[in-house]
Amino acid sequence: MNIESGNVLNKAPRNRINPYLEAAVLVARRLRWDIIPLSWKSRKKIKKWRNQYQGKKAIILCNGPSLNKVDFELLDNASIFTFGLNKINLLFDKTDFRPSCIVAVNKLVMEQNRDFYNTTELPLFLQDIGKKWIKNRKNTCFLNACSIPKLFARDCSMSINLGSTVTYVAMQLAFHMGFSNIALVGCDHDFNTKGPGGKKTKAEGEDQNHFDSRYFSDGVQWHLPDLAASEMHYEIAKNVYKHYGKKIFNCTEGGKLEIFERMSLLDFINNV
Repeated sequence: MNIESGNVLNKAPRNRINPYLEAAVLVARRLRWDIIPLSWKSRKKIKKWRNQYQGKKAIILCNGPSLNKVDFELLDNASIFTFGLNKINLLFDKTDFRPSCIVAVNKLVMEQNRDFYNTTELPLFLQDIGKKWIKNRKNTCFLNACSIPKLFARDCSMSINLGSTVTYVAMQLAFHMGFSNIALVGCDHDFNTKGPGGKKTKAEGEDQNHFDSRYFSDGVQWHLPDLAASEMHYEIAKNVYKHYGKKIFNCTEGGKLEIFERMSLLDFINNV
């Protein structure tokens, strides 16, 4: 089930789990995507990214408050591939730095940020539900999400797994592209706003949970994070990378994520 969508909390649990029904629903959802031309075009696009960066390193720019501590001039000079997430464009009025691509899978994020997504020339990797608000252009890849938990797509041309966080999707895309070593920055893994993971809530005042106070603010809706489910999927990503001789590092300044080996961003750029 798509944890990020908040559906977990909006439905009463069934008395029984019927595996045939679950399988039928999964197949039906997939067929609804496969029969439209957009799915074929998107699959062709994502296949072109496969192993294009074999053996290289990349940085995933998460959206916690500590992202403001990152030296973006250092990133520009290092010429390392970077994955921007969700509303990373709120950073653009503070720096000339631009990520190599942007990943977004949450429907509220895509709906709220659609004006930017429909005009930017940066490569976009978006969950297919975003097609409701975002035009299909040369720079846009729509990704189908498989709802079976605990999966990791090493090849993203068929489906990706949401893993309760867009960071997990970026990790799968990085593997798909062939990167060997990945660094996380801005992954604070800590939110002031508390509540059940996946619950849709209304923002009050300025946002204290992200790198920009405008991120979710002044009454817009957003989904509360599921930190436990995120950690479970981070462990999966860590083990998949390790199995194939790759590694994920946490280069965030501070924060509460301790699953990945800690390292300074400067050390990652110069010594990994």
